[in-house]
Amino acid sequence: MSLTMHLHPLASFCWKPLIALYENGTPFNSVIVDLGNEQSRAAFLKLSPAGKMPVLQDEALGHTVPESTIVIEYLNAHYPGPVDLIPADIDLARQVRLADRFYDFYVQEPMQKVVGDRLRPEGKTDPFGVEQARAQLRGSYAIIEREMQSRTWAVGDAFTMADCAAAPALFYANKVEPFGDNYPAVKRYHDRLLARPSVARVIEEAQPYFKLFPYNNG
Repeated sequence: MSLTMHLHPLASFCWKPLIALYENGTPFNSVIVDLGNEQSRAAFLKLSPAGKMPVLQDEALGHTVPESTIVIEYLNAHYPGPVDLIPADIDLARQVRLADRFYDFYVQEPMQKVVGDRLRPEGKTDPFGVEQARAQLRGSYAIIEREMQSRTWAVGDAFTMADCAAAPALFYANKVEPFGDNYPAVKRYHDRLLARPSVARVIEEAQPYFKLFPYNNG
């Protein structure tokens, strides 16, 4: 088996390529990275000097691939499967990539700001920054609400890389800034994502680690 994913099951950005791998039944090995463990951290920093997960190693082709979106692009190019996560049509592919960026930058990033602030020591928190992040999440929900009125998936009727990005983004965002009753189309999309077998699998694999998530009590 030539593919190895270096990841942590709780990390939202690791969910993205895992969903892609599971969608296409692509065989791979996984190595769980524990940045709190000196040996694990040192080994991972040799692969990723920035210390960011996930990282894909491809022994067959001799490539080391960081960044969740780039990993999916790589898999789509070198290990395609029955689910075409990046459409061949150039304009549709552009829309998929744009949606992928939207979920990373405007849902994942503010969500992580809120979560990260809760992990800060006393006296080092940023209440104003957290409120800004929450406002950005609500603004993103409003955009998604409009778009998902007539769509099944992030870009039309087919499951794509954009949905791989949306699943972890919305799952965790809903924990820190719940949708409530104001965004019914967002909630329906979120529920469709969670019912997708590939997404359900990554959530199941993360279950033993949810106790480490600072919003696990809601």
